[in-house]
Amino acid sequence: MRIGILQCGQAPAELKQDMGDYPDMFVRLLDGRGFDFRTFHVESMEFPDSVQDADGWLLTGSRHGAYEDHGFIPVLERFIRDAYDAAVPMVGVCFGHQIIAQALGGTVVKHPGGWSVGTQDYDFDGETVRLNAWHQDQVVTLPKDAQVAGRSDFCENAALIYGDRAYSVQAHPEFSDGFIQGLMDTRAPGVVPQPLLDQAAARMGDATGSGAVADRIEAFFKQPRAISRGVA
Repeated sequence: MRIGILQCGQAPAELKQDMGDYPDMFVRLLDGRGFDFRTFHVESMEFPDSVQDADGWLLTGSRHGAYEDHGFIPVLERFIRDAYDAAVPMVGVCFGHQIIAQALGGTVVKHPGGWSVGTQDYDFDGETVRLNAWHQDQVVTLPKDAQVAGRSDFCENAALIYGDRAYSVQAHPEFSDGFIQGLMDTRAPGVVPQPLLDQAAARMGDATGSGAVADRIEAFFKQPRAISRGVA
């Protein structure tokens, strides 16, 4: 199954050499599950010719806010709506989670509660899943077709499902503890409050749920779809 990775941002230069960029992390997360991948760096305006150029699309994280004024964002939103109308499945993570919601009529804001950093506990249909997080923005108003598939005390809309057309997660199943530590060292100083960094350091090693989310992503992409492509 061909998955097109829509790269919406880049890992910090200081971390790329040892840990790879965002597409590399998703390839590792989904390794051995029967997918092959092609990356399109949409942040740099490299877009597929058609939503039919892959069997499914995976939208990565980004340092950008979905509501910010960047040239790639309106183009990406149109692509999301076209893929949704054509029933080509999409998975979004963090910024990908937010931009899918925004493109389909939801609202994304900089959350007044601040940052979520490091290992967090999420309720996925009664199952506690521990994942690494790194975000300040949240989806606060759902698109009409979205249903909540995961939540936490801090993030009510932590995972969303749109029938068989889209699935998205606010947390980062693709982020290792080492990468979170690297973000804490390179991007957090002066930005993220120190008590949150101390809490994240204390929970380092507890994010054991990446495999559970990878299972959900695999099942979502591979599920039988009754709606033929190109028919909304």
